[in-house]
Amino acid sequence: MFYGWRPYVPVAARRLQAAREMAKLKKKGHPVLPVVLQGRAIARTFWGKAWCDNLERYSDYANRLPRGRTYVRNGSVVDLQIDSGEVKALVSGSRIYKVAVKVSPVPKARWRSISKDCAGAIDSLVELLQGRFSKGVMERICRQRTGLFPSPDEIKLACSCPDWASMCKHVAAVLYGIGARLDEQPELLFKLRDVDEKELITTAGKSLP
Repeated sequence: MFYGWRPYVPVAARRLQAAREMAKLKKKGHPVLPVVLQGRAIARTFWGKAWCDNLERYSDYANRLPRGRTYVRNGSVVDLQIDSGEVKALVSGSRIYKVAVKVSPVPKARWRSISKDCAGAIDSLVELLQGRFSKGVMERICRQRTGLFPSPDEIKLACSCPDWASMCKHVAAVLYGIGARLDEQPELLFKLRDVDEKELITTAGKSLP
């Protein structure tokens, strides 16, 4: 097999293979969490869209992201788990590939700056997680390299596939899958960056009720 590449496997066959493998994992007690999109849009809410927009702003990722969009849309991200500083995923290709995305914690000085700039501008945790806040807060949170979303140098990527590139299509699919997951559970972004979202809605000298 030239350079370790596997022969093309049709999407239907990949899905069947993935379903069997995920069934085995469930039997072993692994909580399988696939990325399931409703329609063609990868993200529909503020947090999901903001994550995807952040990815697409960086030239480091530009050439590899389109294949990832195709993969996440056809249901290839069959398991995605977000934890503090790390995302582990399984992606269906010619076989099931393991993807790991490590994300650095938000530097403490940056987080203090974000919290200070947003203090008092967000009324409740519900408002924060629903993305219902002022344009100024949105711009501050999404600011490139000094906001809440990671830059390429804060992310380490790994995949068990034979593609030599640091970002293969499987990794790109997982990065988009994170955006889709944030649509459902935006609090996972704060967990991933190892910060407490409640700090964004506290005001100076005043604790949460």
